[in-house]
Amino acid sequence: VQLQACGGGSVQVRGSLKLSCQASGRIFGIKNMGWYRQAPAKEREWVATITSSGTTMYADSVKGRFIISIDDANNILYLQMHNLKPEDTASYYCNADGYWRGGKYYNDPSWGKGTLVTVSS
Repeated sequence: VQLQACGGGSVQVRGSLKLSCQASGRIFGIKNMGWYRQAPAKEREWVATITSSGTTMYADSVKGRFIISIDDANNILYLQMHNLKPEDTASYYCNADGYWRGGKYYNDPSWGKGTLVTVSS
């Protein structure tokens, strides 16, 4: 699975931004796709996940402000971010948790390159 994220940029506090992640390769039936982020000098943290059945889950820090969605027709994962805060500043990474091959699901995560989001006051 190949993932290409884009859409990062600089935004002011309380602003909005929408990230996109184009998926290609063995993408059919991926069980979970998600977004993670890594702020400077911090460990990568989970942000949100969407399952193959459409169930969404969010970290408490972004719940109510971020929305994860997927365009299955075009294989694009989105992260709509609202009411951004300085602590949301980070590089954001899209993730697929595995892929199907030969009738078996391989839990082999794929990562896109990060896209930087900077929130300034």
